[in-house]
Amino acid sequence: MQNRVVVFSFLISLLLLACDGGSVFDEYQSVPDNWNKNKIISFNVKVPDSTKPYNLFVNLRNTGDYKYSNLFLIVEMNFPKGKVVRDTLEYRMARPNGELLGTGLSSIKENKLWYKEGVIFDEAGEYKVNIQHAMRINGEVNGITNLEGITDIGFRIENPLENKN
Repeated sequence: MQNRVVVFSFLISLLLLACDGGSVFDEYQSVPDNWNKNKIISFNVKVPDSTKPYNLFVNLRNTGDYKYSNLFLIVEMNFPKGKVVRDTLEYRMARPNGELLGTGLSSIKENKLWYKEGVIFDEAGEYKVNIQHAMRINGEVNGITNLEGITDIGFRIENPLENKN
């Protein structure tokens, strides 16, 4: 019986690794308690090949304490030679009935959110990606100071030509 558990665990691990063949960069940062509107999550990225197109994602882990149906983010990419590209993005986080979207069987849901598709990093050097929340309550000018329910923020770069799953 123990041998079956070991073999089954090995096969599951192998399957999970096989599905992640296109990952070039995948990093998370934890958010303690809540995400302050002034807290910028930064990732330093050095892409190995400046001739290939890549798909970019923002990854989030959230709990049931996240009480909104959407999420607004400001994502900023700083290029090695000084160019800055800033995007304000909106993502759907829950169904109309309030059920949170994402994967996971526990109380923590993981969301892989599209950021950009087919990006070619044509400048040599290190890129810096900054992510900040921009949540507001309808009708109010000031943003939500402390966003509850987000536990981790990640940034992921995939090579779509190598990702077969």
